[in-house]
Amino acid sequence: MKRLTIALVAHDHRKVDMVEWCYYNADFLKQHLLVCTGTTGSLVKQAFDDKGIDAEIIRMNSGPLGGDAEIAAMVVRKEIDLAVFLIDDLNPQPHEADIMMLLRQCRVHNVPIACNRYSADLMLTSSLWEDDSYVPATPRYERFDRDAFDKLYKK
Repeated sequence: MKRLTIALVAHDHRKVDMVEWCYYNADFLKQHLLVCTGTTGSLVKQAFDDKGIDAEIIRMNSGPLGGDAEIAAMVVRKEIDLAVFLIDDLNPQPHEADIMMLLRQCRVHNVPIACNRYSADLMLTSSLWEDDSYVPATPRYERFDRDAFDKLYKK
């Protein structure tokens, strides 16, 4: 399997979830480069160090101080293979625009992004990571033509 670059971002009320998820998936994650926002990266590194897990972790700025934007820029440059972003949907975030930008850039640039532990587990365990013949389809942003669609797909 190729070495992935995995972005990890978690809001304050989701950081415990992120650390638990990382620890649960440490055997997989320690084989890859982890790029985290500031506090999330510190917490994951501390948890891994405490358990003797050696992993390469790069810390960006804290989310509200531009970390989400730094990771979004990496997405645009095709430097991120997978993102796990545990969002606190129950509390307002002062940097909502940066959050939406990161989510949008992942969608536009076809980077898989998990926003809860279940979807993160499913993405992490996908056999497609090991399939060298798999090439993700490029997103198509074009006007929908019903007549052309019907000609192609109606029997």
